[in-house]
Amino acid sequence: MANKTRIDLNNRTFQLVLSAVMVALATVLSVIPVMQLPFGGSVTLFSQVPILAVSWILGVPWGLASGLAYGILQILVGGIGNFSYVQGILAYIILVFADYLVPFTCLGFAGMFKRVIRNPYAAASVGTVMVCAIRYISHFISGATIWTEYAPDTAIKAVLAYSASYNATYMIPETVISVIGICAVIALLSRFAPKEKTVEETEEKTAE
Repeated sequence: MANKTRIDLNNRTFQLVLSAVMVALATVLSVIPVMQLPFGGSVTLFSQVPILAVSWILGVPWGLASGLAYGILQILVGGIGNFSYVQGILAYIILVFADYLVPFTCLGFAGMFKRVIRNPYAAASVGTVMVCAIRYISHFISGATIWTEYAPDTAIKAVLAYSASYNATYMIPETVISVIGICAVIALLSRFAPKEKTVEETEEKTAE
């Protein structure tokens, strides 16, 4: 029986194409909300999973690059209008970084436990929960600094409680959906994808 074609994950063309396709897919899925909150934030149809998959398949550096590209597209697709609701350079900086670049770029860390935790589903789940927690903290900071006017009270405790609860409303289900999605991707890869050519195998072949 003929062996399945092996995928060279170190092929630059493959890496670029896969990353571009996944960023595009994530952007499309991000505009299909399962639940939309009134002041921003939504539960989406697996929109984070393509970026998580890039990190898992190609590694953290490619995941971070894809996450950054995704974050920039999120600003262009739906974030431009938010600049009209805040004023001042500092507010603009917090908006760009806390609501877009930091939370979405950090999705690229999701695959960091791939070679640390033996069980792939556990490794992907831990990585996904971790990056979703980072995203939550980033949005929390944004909510507690530039979106305070939407809190029911101006007292610091009320603002913090509002930001914490509001962002948890969509980030908790988004995390659950993302864990399910990345585990499904791993299951599909293990079932249907040809065996990967790992970095170690490539180095051994080169040494020979």
